[in-house]
Amino acid sequence: MAQTTLPVPLGPEITPQAPGTGKSIRFGGLRRIVIAVRQAHGVPKFMLWTGAVLTLLFVLTAVFAPLIAPYSFDTYQSGGKNFPKQGAPDGDHWFGTTVQSLDVLSRTVYGARTALEVMVLAVVFSLILGVLLGLLAGYFGGWLDRILVLVMDALFAFPYLLLAIVTGFVFSGITGGGVVTAALSITVVYIPQYFRVVRASALSAREATFVEAARAMGAKPSVVIRKYLFGNVIQSVPVIGTMNAADAIGTLAGLGFLGLGIQPTDAAEWGYDLDRAIDDASAGMWWTTVYPGVAMVIAILGFTLLGEGLNDVLNPTMRRRRITKVLLPQLNRRRVVTAETAEEGEAAK
Repeated sequence: MAQTTLPVPLGPEITPQAPGTGKSIRFGGLRRIVIAVRQAHGVPKFMLWTGAVLTLLFVLTAVFAPLIAPYSFDTYQSGGKNFPKQGAPDGDHWFGTTVQSLDVLSRTVYGARTALEVMVLAVVFSLILGVLLGLLAGYFGGWLDRILVLVMDALFAFPYLLLAIVTGFVFSGITGGGVVTAALSITVVYIPQYFRVVRASALSAREATFVEAARAMGAKPSVVIRKYLFGNVIQSVPVIGTMNAADAIGTLAGLGFLGLGIQPTDAAEWGYDLDRAIDDASAGMWWTTVYPGVAMVIAILGFTLLGEGLNDVLNPTMRRRRITKVLLPQLNRRRVVTAETAEEGEAAK
């Protein structure tokens, strides 16, 4: 006798269980990501793990900057004696010194910490605002959707560096300078990206059968958005987040290069160091330019490779599965079967 199992509505206090295992499937999306990463091979696997290693190196350098750097980012003397001005790399200063008698190694290491702080704040702020506004616009539609789309398209039309400069001037008068101001100026640049992706996913997901069933059962809009839409539209956000992280480092360096970023007395910043090192490079003092530039390239390359690798691994349209060659067993003996014709059958009788 055939048995039919009907789906049981899940209440807020019920935790779904995987069939036959007793394990919670609350983190099913995370489990699928882990499985897809394990199944990666070829070029996507190389990009993913190379980007992960470079990103981990950048994060560890930023977190443990006080332990790695021999001096603070604004230290110009030791033991009552000033550092040499524009000194070449030697045993005391491995990366040399700047025109301000600052240790290049310490500035480079602390620059990683500044980049990480600004990057994390900018990505988190833009992710929260962009995803929230995209969900509201995609689910409710109407006049709210039209106003938000108009605002986001207007922001998206601006060149990102020009928009960051304008917002930086606005926030500097409110919050002053520093890491928070730089992060807020970059946040405005990335909100439209999250908004457009999440809104497009929410527009298609809100017409799904399970969403209509939830609304028919009397679920509130907040419940539908939180439990049914959010999990379906958040899948592409990690890839965008890693790409925006790489772009945030470059944007911060661009602001610092133009003299509009973090003040040198507040923190070390790679863009400011590169701006100060332009005259040194023309004079043959390469160390003040090479080390901050290489550090910035490694950080951006790490997040870029990580984002591209995640996109190739998690995107169903680009993911390629490994095909195992199937070998059929060989037959030891061949049996030949011949059919008797009608004439042979009569002759045998």
